[in-house]
Amino acid sequence: MSNTLAKGLEGIVAASTRLSDVRGDIGQLIYCGYDINELAGKVSYEEVVYLLHHNHLPSRKELDELKSALSAYREIPKGVIDIIKKLPKTTPPMHAIRTAVSALGCFDTTCDDDTMDAQRRKARRLIAQIPVVTAYFHRARQKKDLIHPDPALGEAANFLYMVNGEKPTKEMEDTMDVCYVLHADHGMNASTFSARVTIATLSDMYSAITTAIGTLKGPLHGGANEGVIKMLQEIGSLEQVDAFIEDALAQKKKIMGIGHRVYKVLDPRAPHLKRMAQILSAKLGDPKWIQMSERIAELMLQKKGLNANVDFYSATVYYSLGIPTDLFTPIFAISRTSGWTAHVLEQLADNRLIRPQSNYIGPVGLKVGPIEQR
Repeated sequence: MSNTLAKGLEGIVAASTRLSDVRGDIGQLIYCGYDINELAGKVSYEEVVYLLHHNHLPSRKELDELKSALSAYREIPKGVIDIIKKLPKTTPPMHAIRTAVSALGCFDTTCDDDTMDAQRRKARRLIAQIPVVTAYFHRARQKKDLIHPDPALGEAANFLYMVNGEKPTKEMEDTMDVCYVLHADHGMNASTFSARVTIATLSDMYSAITTAIGTLKGPLHGGANEGVIKMLQEIGSLEQVDAFIEDALAQKKKIMGIGHRVYKVLDPRAPHLKRMAQILSAKLGDPKWIQMSERIAELMLQKKGLNANVDFYSATVYYSLGIPTDLFTPIFAISRTSGWTAHVLEQLADNRLIRPQSNYIGPVGLKVGPIEQR
């Protein structure tokens, strides 16, 4: 047995997958054979869901069937709604979603049905329900009436409607839809790996997705986009950017949204989000956020050779859409549920318990002495 240690499992291949490939050295992201630049703006999020679950883009009939199924699965059990309403109003949204998803498993009588047809239904149900529980919690913590899903709306539009209480414009819907597409899957990232580890024990779909949500909420994973806006707000203005970056680098502070564990060049998702951020900023008449972002990205490339990642510009996009900062990571979870569930299904199709070794570095041969002498 090799004792070679790969800290953080860096460079270790943990699974074979048909779902997505992150080519960090050349800045390429592939979903089931399609470059992300081929998909973004050309297909809807629902089409990407179908692609990840079936390995091909849907026909019109297949897409209509999926949309109908997702719409039908949006209903949340009353018991789960009661739990959401009773959560403290100060509960961080990712905590609330994690709890709600676990509760959804308690109310699903097919939770432990391990047939593949049942697993696929549960996957679709979670894709449809996680946006709903997110919107319900957001409304409940504001003591506002819950807005029920609109079956006529697609996934992106329905979420915006349930959060804001009004139908989104076509531009808002299209922007959110592209964000969903860009975040749908991303190789063997931390939350996807944790979902596969959980389901590899032959646990259940809800447990796997609860695990993934708990992993995503960390600031080194999905929580980074919240940190970007907080950083921009702290800086305050374009004129303060240079001094802030200079001071942060001198103190060896992390600049949120800059650099990536895998991408050594520009994150291929970033240009799409940057373009949408520029358009939204121009239309809303508040360009300072994107101007500050562009200057930070310029300085970090010059000084450290690091590029902006997907979180860097998605934060500005969501902020420009009027979405509260603490819902940024939940939106990541909403879109990534398509990838998580696809990976769970893939793991189940050819399962083996994921059980790596550890390298023990503690002492050996210790002897137990009398308690009075310890």
